[in-house]
Formats: sequence, C-alpha cells, structure tokens
Amino acid sequence: MLQAEIGIIGGSCLYSMPGLSTVSETRVGTPFGEPSDAYIVGELEGRRVAFLSRHGRGHRIMPSELNFRANIYGFRQLGVERIVSLSAVGSLKQEHKPLDFVVPDQFFDRTRHRLDTFFGGGVVAHVSFADPVCPELSRVVENACHKAEISAKSGGTYLCMEGPQFSTKAESNIYRSWGMDVIGMTNLQEAKLAREAEMCYVTVAMVTDYDCWHPDHDSVTASQVVSVLLRNAENACKVVRETVAGMPRSRSCKCGSALAHALLTERDKIPAAARQKLSLLLDKYLENKKA
Repeated sequence: MLQAEIGIIGGSCLYSMPGLSTVSETRVGTPFGEPSDAYIVGELEGRRVAFLSRHGRGHRIMPSELNFRANIYGFRQLGVERIVSLSAVGSLKQEHKPLDFVVPDQFFDRTRHRLDTFFGGGVVAHVSFADPVCPELSRVVENACHKAEISAKSGGTYLCMEGPQFSTKAESNIYRSWGMDVIGMTNLQEAKLAREAEMCYVTVAMVTDYDCWHPDHDSVTASQVVSVLLRNAENACKVVRETVAGMPRSRSCKCGSALAHALLTERDKIPAAARQKLSLLLDKYLENKKA
C-alpha cells in the first residue's frame, strides 16, 4: 500500500490538490467501510502527502452521510500522522469576513446522527478532548497563512451543526450569543476520530459568507457564494503548500500517545473480533502490556 505522512482533507469546491508530483491514486478498504473517495498520494514540497475529497469528487455525499470513521482510518492505514482539514464555513461574527480563514482551537457539537468513535463492540476508551486541535500543527498553519498572505484569525470555536439545511435565524442568533465564531457541518467528528487514531488534527475554516443572522444575508446570491468558494479553494492550496513546507519532521505534541491512558477494557475481556478490527490502533499498547 502507498504511504504518506501528511493528510489533507478537501472540502467544498476543493476536490483536488494542485502541485502534487509523482501522483498515484489508491482506494483503501477499512474495517469501517469505504472512504469518501480514492486517496490521491504524491509529493508536495518534498513530503509525502495524501489528499482526500471529503464529499467525493463531484460533491456527492451529504455531511450526515459521510463515513468519517473510514476517512480517518484510511489515512492511518496510509501511515499519516497529521491531518490538515479544509472546510467552508459561515461566519457568526462580524470580524470574520468572507475570504478570511479561521484556525479554531475549539468545537461545539450540535449534530445528532453521527458515528464518531472507533470504539465499542466490547472495547471502551475515553480519550482526552479538552483541547481538540493539535497546538503544534495549528502554529504551522497559522505561519503558513501569514506566508501565503491570507487573512487568518487564530483561535475561536467551530460550531458543528447537523445539516444539510442551514440554520434558522433563531438558531444563528443563539449561536452568536454563545460566542461561537464559525459554523460548519463536518469537522468535529474528524477531530474526535483523529484524536482516537493518535493523529494531529487542525481545521482551516474558510469563511464563505455571514450566516443568516447578518442583515445583508438575503442579498447574497448563489453566484457570489460560488465565487468566494473558488477563491477560497485557490487560497487554500497556497496555505497547504506553505504548511507542508513548514512542517517539522517529527512531532513534539501529545497527539501520538492519546490512547496511552484511554483504554479501560481489561485486555482479556476484549473480544477477538474487536481486537482484530482495532489492531492498527491498539497493538502497540496491548502487545506492550502482554510483554
């Protein structure tokens, strides 16, 4: 199987990653089903990168239909240690303008129908999620935005809603009163699963428009939104290139040992089928315990 060290997840209007060389396309089967699309593996700035279109090329998969577990597990099977997730979002604050990027450090969950853990089936694990975004990776992305001359805000909260419908005005105003910064439909589950898989994770939230709370919201046309999406996609590619170029070779964060103290199930009580299914995540701890 092809291998990579950095994973890139592309959101709306970002279905490929320009600049990759020695490109190969690989479809990965996982114990959790099929990922959204084939992974595009290649070299960027001298590093091995795997790109996945979150919604599939052609935007075929709704947020609630995404197989988040397969998408993240597939990256882990490819050897990925860090994931940079690009996502179109609505702004909940006047200061976050269309075409701005936000690098949030917190999430708030308003979803209802999502599978967001690898565990279960006889295995219980509780990872720490107080700080859901890798601080080391966030700093790399923030520096990359600066080098790419993209207006970017560091920190803030990404509210993850269910969708596919957008918010009502009542909901949007409540979220604003809570102090939320941006709103999207996809990234929280990715962050949870990346933590369970001991991968670093960061969101690059690309603002397309103000959510429906804004007095000028109704005057925004579909063509204007599409124009912002396309410009954001172009800017995202610049940020990804700078991020990969500035990525340290080794990790100094705690993401790579997130499961060290998370597994609660006694080893001899783990069902064989669950042990096999989760071997990629658990072997280094269960084998060490056996030793």
